[in-house]
Amino acid sequence: MPHDVSLIATIAFGFGIAMVLGLLASKLHMPPLVGYLVAGIVVGPNSPGFVADVGLAGQLAEIGVMLLMFGVGLHFSLKDLMAVRRIALPGALVQIAVATALGMGVSWFWDWGLGGSLVFGLCLSVASTVVLLRALEAKNLLKSVNGQIAVGWLVVEDLVMVMVLVLLPAVAEVLAPPTPGAAHAISASDIWTTVGITLAKVTAFIVLMLVVGRRVLPRLLWWVSRTGSRELFTLSVVAVAVGVAFFAGTLFDVSFALGAFFAGMMMRESEFSHRAADESLPLRDAFAVLFFVSVGMLFDPAVVIEQPFRLLAVVAIILVGKTVAAVALVLLFRYPFNTALTVGASLAQIGEFSFILAGMGVALNMMPPEGQSLVLAGALISIALNASLFAAVDPIRRWLLARSEFARRLELRDDPLSELPMTTDPRLLTKQVVLVGYGRVGRRIARSLSDNHIPYVVAEQNREIVDALRKKGVPAVSGDAQTPEVLIQAHVTRAAMLVIAIPDVVNVRQMVDIARQLNPEIQVVLRTHNDEEAELLQKETQGTVFLGEHELARGMTDHVLHQLLHGRARGHGPKTGL
Repeated sequence: MPHDVSLIATIAFGFGIAMVLGLLASKLHMPPLVGYLVAGIVVGPNSPGFVADVGLAGQLAEIGVMLLMFGVGLHFSLKDLMAVRRIALPGALVQIAVATALGMGVSWFWDWGLGGSLVFGLCLSVASTVVLLRALEAKNLLKSVNGQIAVGWLVVEDLVMVMVLVLLPAVAEVLAPPTPGAAHAISASDIWTTVGITLAKVTAFIVLMLVVGRRVLPRLLWWVSRTGSRELFTLSVVAVAVGVAFFAGTLFDVSFALGAFFAGMMMRESEFSHRAADESLPLRDAFAVLFFVSVGMLFDPAVVIEQPFRLLAVVAIILVGKTVAAVALVLLFRYPFNTALTVGASLAQIGEFSFILAGMGVALNMMPPEGQSLVLAGALISIALNASLFAAVDPIRRWLLARSEFARRLELRDDPLSELPMTTDPRLLTKQVVLVGYGRVGRRIARSLSDNHIPYVVAEQNREIVDALRKKGVPAVSGDAQTPEVLIQAHVTRAAMLVIAIPDVVNVRQMVDIARQLNPEIQVVLRTHNDEEAELLQKETQGTVFLGEHELARGMTDHVLHQLLHGRARGHGPKTGL
């Protein structure tokens, strides 16, 4: 051909082989991610046949990193993290420390030096967000208490790794092995100066994003949405993700990953954040595939043959060391045995952050290329086995419960906030309102119920909120109200009304179905955001539906008080609080 087509060839072969091997991995009940990594090995320089352009693949991988981190930021919810912070924050930090120490311990015997050992240990300490979310979704555990703890734990790990990526270049000169002909040793003051300058730049970028980006980016989405152009909306989302990442790296020396992460976080403030996530998802997925393919291209299969015992040590740390540490930590926080096993299985793998960190460690001359190959091999094996490990959770649990009195005692322990205290006044648990959700709308309804001396029980997933309510003497239970156990604990069987103050169409229907099975006469009041959802909920639940944003809380509150205080017949049809 008369022009260079290496970019087209790299993308064509990368996508094509990734599709075939991803489909094969899926048929073998493994995550498609395994197939993408193997596709990179196939088109990489260490395998015969077609060899993709490693330089171009690396740049495409950078875009993949930006979009991956943008997606993480777009879905990052401080509220979800705060709901499980008491276990997720200390648990993740301690587990990172344990896994890093294990990785440093084995690599220290391989004479990799302090820097290489530290990077290698950190690579083995963080699990894959993609693998975890897909595993939880496959088991229908994403909305469960166990799933929330695992996701919150991983969010903390991701935040720690973001900071590691930011600080690593600043300390690379100190931790990297000495090179021949080095002019002079770096003093302690030089180290602190470098770290201080880096932290100052990062702080300046974060402040700029929180002050300016938080206002400008959501407004930009609103302006673009008014054009009615779908492609322009998608283009603006991608332009913001890549543009902010590039701007952060060029002006503030901040990693592309951190810049894209904060772009996603600021976009989340927009009312169009869900649309931004949905419409950018195909492009994010496509570049994520190229990222994993490019990572696979860096893998040298010879390490499996030449270093089998080192690889075995890596896999043992990931599958055994991390799992045992996570299970022990969850049990120390007095959660049940089932929760401990689920969280342990969730974290028994490594993924995208490990790849990014390993690549940076090699680029900064801190870790030998052999370490990157070991990390990639460990990731391939752990990801491939993770689905089997998840499937083994229940059989292992049953086996231990049948043979161990200690395991049975651990299983009986439950979250104390998932049950109402025995001291709750029985008069508050008859003809009461079961209020699901204690956000802006739920708080206003609860305040009006209290003012009118109407008993109510709050069902809320945020354990911190439940704990605070109980200290005020308000009956409240922690958990997902789409499960029968939570509604039973809220005594829905004797309730007069179920008020669902969260706008979740799918889960709301399940809550109403369970509540009606337990109490066929219960009245139902719901909220939603648009006419289409209101019609659907009205038809399927036969409840009173309120929609709108500005006066939604007042409209729902007035209706609840009117029904309970005056005994009027239930209203029909969607209502508006506008």
